[in-house]
Amino acid sequence: MVGAPPQLPPPVALPVPRRPPVPSDRLRAWYENDLGWPTVPGRPLRLVVGPRFDVLDVPAAAGRAALRHLAPASPVAAQGDRMRILMAPGSAQELPGLLDWLEWGSLELDLTVLGEGALTDAPDMGAEWSPGGPPVTARWGEGGPPVTAGGVGSVQGAAVWVRPPGPVREVEASLPTLSALGGGGGAPDLVRVVDTVATQCHRIRLHACAQPLTFS
Repeated sequence: MVGAPPQLPPPVALPVPRRPPVPSDRLRAWYENDLGWPTVPGRPLRLVVGPRFDVLDVPAAAGRAALRHLAPASPVAAQGDRMRILMAPGSAQELPGLLDWLEWGSLELDLTVLGEGALTDAPDMGAEWSPGGPPVTARWGEGGPPVTAGGVGSVQGAAVWVRPPGPVREVEASLPTLSALGGGGGAPDLVRVVDTVATQCHRIRLHACAQPLTFS
């Protein structure tokens, strides 16, 4: 007897672009000068992965499930139907072994890791992602990213922040890392984050396979 399809998290509300983008030169200056995150010349504005963070790219539903394992200051971005969880530098090299240790390594999972030398789109300061509800227009205070006179905004298809980065020291301490396993520090445990997103990716795949076939 075939059981019922696995239950999935409720639909994820992703940002809806509403306003013109913040000028790229101001945004670039904020990333480079305030956060110390290297960028590359040209448009769209892109961040260099590796020196300050690595990236775990997962379906939005899987990323949403992992938010409970992250610190409030842990940077997370969204683009389309994907979420990008920033991890401590060097984490991308550890992911294959970690997935094997968690017994996920032999399965096809819809997740990607970006490490040293990769590039990722720099999130615009647009509509802020709001779990379970409509997007809201984000407006950051002193020390945050630049804003325009009418608020912050993003262009169609651009990455936006689910949880924007705060001050540099808070960002570094909030990145998920393997060193948090069994430790007493405040950094999120990367093992819990990866196990959660892998579980959700597997559920999404099982749910897709369990859908009835349609015939024309």
